[in-house]
Amino acid sequence: MSWLDWLVLAAYAGLMIGVGLYYARQNKSADDFLLGGRRMSPIALGLSLFATLVSTLSYLSTPGEMIANGPMMITQVAAHPLVFVIVGYGLIPLLMRQPVTSAYELLETRLGGGIRSAGAAVFLLLRFGWMATILFATSDVVLVPLLGLGDDWVPWLCVGLGVVTALYSSWGGIKAVVMTDAIQAITMLAGAVITVAVITYQMGGVSEWWPQQWPSHWQRPSWGFDPDVRVSFGILVLSTTLWYVCTNGSDQMSIQRFLSTRDAKAARRTLAVAQITDVVIAGLLALTGVAVLGYYRAHPLNLSDDQTISSVADELFPTFIMAQMPMGLSGLVLAAILCAALSSLSSGVNSTCAVLDKDFISRRSEKGSSGPEAVTRLRWLTWTVAFVAIALSLLNIFIEGNLVERCFKLINLLTAPLFVLFFLALFVPWANAAGAWLGLVASILAAIAVAYSQDLGLNLGISFVWMMPCSLLVGVVLGTLGSALARPWRPASPVE
Repeated sequence: MSWLDWLVLAAYAGLMIGVGLYYARQNKSADDFLLGGRRMSPIALGLSLFATLVSTLSYLSTPGEMIANGPMMITQVAAHPLVFVIVGYGLIPLLMRQPVTSAYELLETRLGGGIRSAGAAVFLLLRFGWMATILFATSDVVLVPLLGLGDDWVPWLCVGLGVVTALYSSWGGIKAVVMTDAIQAITMLAGAVITVAVITYQMGGVSEWWPQQWPSHWQRPSWGFDPDVRVSFGILVLSTTLWYVCTNGSDQMSIQRFLSTRDAKAARRTLAVAQITDVVIAGLLALTGVAVLGYYRAHPLNLSDDQTISSVADELFPTFIMAQMPMGLSGLVLAAILCAALSSLSSGVNSTCAVLDKDFISRRSEKGSSGPEAVTRLRWLTWTVAFVAIALSLLNIFIEGNLVERCFKLINLLTAPLFVLFFLALFVPWANAAGAWLGLVASILAAIAVAYSQDLGLNLGISFVWMMPCSLLVGVVLGTLGSALARPWRPASPVE
């Protein structure tokens, strides 16, 4: 890291904090702080939605996955057109009819207060684990090696990232979060382009790093639903479709961005911008992985006897930035990686505050629920959420597997179970609390069984990517049947 790299990082941090200060005076009520007055730009919200869902884990794991296992995982972008149709025309119109701030308020209307609390609690568990993992991965995998620090610096780096995020999130609310997310999305795009360009320049052309034949350690393509291979196209597209549907249909971070627009049409534009940006940057990150692999095959690293390119794949992208990037550009690419972390963290913090406030703190009392008092309360709540995430971040040392498997096994564990509640509330007229509880618990158990089958000695014989469809199917089926058996003679009215 040269002085110019440090200057770039300092300028980036200053920009984020400056945006927070700029929007600080525009928050007059809780609605402003959490939803931006429900009149924000769909384009900015779309970039924010993309940046929110593409964390440091995704930004680093995509090149690492490409290096270690090949391009099968990137074929998941084929699911996006189907996702847009299902979410844009099936879920968004229903969600936009609800006069809510927290997504879990609508669960109470259909399934009772207990299910609302359960849904909100599942979201909090999911997002606290997600934010903690982002903090740990960014500090341990990126900053420690890039800055040449020891492992004892990891807690302090987690604190630093959390504090910067809390600063601009607590000052500017959702407006600052969305605007910084948009800036960060563009920076992430630039970071991938710069890396590919530098490798191409240093090696003398694309042909020098592009593989002339299929690398022996890459997984061979599998285009069906083969459960015996690590990643198969059919189940990957199905799992990706379900993940996006579940996330956009039940996760406060996504729904909060839809609710921040004027109407369903604007919310669909938000979704479209997010998905287009995702396809572009996923493709660039995949190219980055191929380019980094080509570079280190031409310039081999000094690996120990028990190390291979596959075993250190997640570290090769950061290693290239540290060792080979020209002065100044390494700071910019590192800023792009930090963008991926801070955009997700700020969105997670803001959405978690919304759920804590609306579903727990001010749920049974309107006192202080709006106006300057509410803004002050939400700012303090932002700092509380940030420090809880920091405290949880070091628990990630107990999770095994590369970054892609980490995302599936920990971060996505509760995504489908949470959506089970929304599926029952929105699409099953006879759904009730008893069936919802059964569906939620069964779905969580199914997700754990698939994700950790080897650790639990179950030996189900299927890959971890089957977790999403299996847990969703189990939850929906048992929740629907359980509701029918619990109260078949008193169907509830569908959500208007």
